[in-house]
Amino acid sequence: MQQREISRRAMLKGSAAAGLGGLGALTVAGPAAAFPVDGGAVLPWLDQPVPVPPPAQSVVGNLLEWESLGGQLTPAENFFTVKHYEIPTLDPATYRLRVEGLVDEPRSWSLAQLKELHDRAIEYTLECAGNTGLPFFIGGIGNAVWRGAPLGKVLRLAGPTDAASEVVFWGADSGQVTIRDDSGITSGGLTGTVEPDAGGGLDLTITEHFARSMTLDEAMASENLLCWEMNDVPLPPEHGFPLRLIAPGWYGVANVKWLYRIEVTDRPFRGRFMARDYVTIREQQRDGESVWAFSSVTLARLKSAPAKVVRSGGEHTVVGAAWGAPVARVEVQVDDGKWQEAQLEPQRWPERRGFAWRFWTYNWGRPSAGVHQVRSRAYDVEGALQPAPDDPAVANRRTYWEANGWIARRVRIG
Repeated sequence: MQQREISRRAMLKGSAAAGLGGLGALTVAGPAAAFPVDGGAVLPWLDQPVPVPPPAQSVVGNLLEWESLGGQLTPAENFFTVKHYEIPTLDPATYRLRVEGLVDEPRSWSLAQLKELHDRAIEYTLECAGNTGLPFFIGGIGNAVWRGAPLGKVLRLAGPTDAASEVVFWGADSGQVTIRDDSGITSGGLTGTVEPDAGGGLDLTITEHFARSMTLDEAMASENLLCWEMNDVPLPPEHGFPLRLIAPGWYGVANVKWLYRIEVTDRPFRGRFMARDYVTIREQQRDGESVWAFSSVTLARLKSAPAKVVRSGGEHTVVGAAWGAPVARVEVQVDDGKWQEAQLEPQRWPERRGFAWRFWTYNWGRPSAGVHQVRSRAYDVEGALQPAPDDPAVANRRTYWEANGWIARRVRIG
């Protein structure tokens, strides 16, 4: 928990230094961001991910192949996707975003009206909270320039009341969900389509929209966008067309796609994707007894990964990326050797650091023939270190979310 809080403070510190001025000028055609290594032979990793199993094939797609990483920005057509329900079809001509609840002036915004606001853009690496938590899921990450209207401005125009404390973001995607009550004693006040099951409990089947929330203070952060564009092109349907939330510094699940309603409330929201799914369960020991801690997935965590090994003229270079907080340093370890400092590549927009991944390189030279292990770890600007695999924050997880321990890859030389 402390590591996440330190990294979040570092992230906010980096974004605050940038401020809001000039964000509208940020475009894909901005400062050059050449890939660290141009040319040479890419050596394949030996530990390739297993095929995506059938149950997950309809959920995740377009996973990043790390060896193919070749630029700062991930094209929309190559950007990973996750969907929980079917992709809704929304007509931009009739689309409306409703802002309601505990506000002085409820309003319905057309896409054209939102675009009349002073638009801004931000470069942000979006990672799924389940990335690297499963053997087949190691490429749930991508980086893009996102453009839209400032969420904070829209909320201020609505005027949250003094009682307001939480903001709920509702997506147009929905599906049927069955909730089980296995107590066999009472329905617990469940209403709707309720059927008794064989075990004596009750099942409740409902239609639920995708929804996530954050506090009003978090929602008002200057970097949050009501986004209609990625990498200078309109959002593709699979990425939330015509409008989605972009919340830099949060895991992908918080970036609600197909956004159609914003509700301001006076209490925490706990829907499927905050209270039942996307919940990290950790086992802790208290006086010799196991105690289970549950926490909803929210803010991204400091992380790094080796992307590929490139051979050129007999020399070998390890190229990787680090993200999740403003990155100050990356170290690389080969086999069981000493940790060696990698070279961080210059930031694309130094004054706006913190939300986009940073590439790094490590000059490996001429390693001996055979199979080697390469792994990396990152430090943020406040000194927080990406945790080791045996760190309790990683090792005590019993769910696959928020896997940000050191990532090791194996490669054959010669």
